[in-house]
Amino acid sequence: MTLKVQGVSVPDSKLARDITELVRDTESPLLFHHSSRVYYFGALAGKHRDLSFDPELLYAGAMFHDMGLTPKHSSAHERFEVDGANAARDFMRSRGIPKADVDTVWTAISLHTTPGIPQHMHPVVALVTAGVEMDVLGLTYPEYSDAERNAVVHTHPRGNSFKEDIIQAFYDGIKRKPDTTFGNVKSDVLADKDPTFKRGNFCSVIRGSAWSA
Repeated sequence: MTLKVQGVSVPDSKLARDITELVRDTESPLLFHHSSRVYYFGALAGKHRDLSFDPELLYAGAMFHDMGLTPKHSSAHERFEVDGANAARDFMRSRGIPKADVDTVWTAISLHTTPGIPQHMHPVVALVTAGVEMDVLGLTYPEYSDAERNAVVHTHPRGNSFKEDIIQAFYDGIKRKPDTTFGNVKSDVLADKDPTFKRGNFCSVIRGSAWSA
């Protein structure tokens, strides 16, 4: 089902159609619908903020942003955000997308769980994070009208237990590589789901380094 809300819709292009097909075939329905909502909420945020952005690149960033949580695209040692960014990079390169655009999407995905930085960067980088922060955390919930929220969720449902389901999806995607959560928000997920998890400590790492002073 194609949704158009406040002038925002999925780009009508072969690239966007190929992205939709790949993500739908690779991710769970939970992640597919979440990623789709991230696109719409990110694009609507762009409209609200009067930002100029390329909808195709935003769509690529939004739809690939959680690809690193899937077994097919999860590496042994990289943060899941980097795995998703790498998957998007490889996909876009294979279709001849210019390097600058590939780099923008890579950056948008890799930084989407790093608060305080994306909003100062390229609009696509800022808006992928804006979409994630709206759908997962509801940080800008009042900035969207009831009509906007309802239209997006009607087409891409959250379900009755999205909050717990998305936390579980994060956990399932990162639990085998806990070291990748050092210094980022996924350490909260592991601490919530695994009572044996011990957080890395920045000060302990400094004090335990090889330097003598």
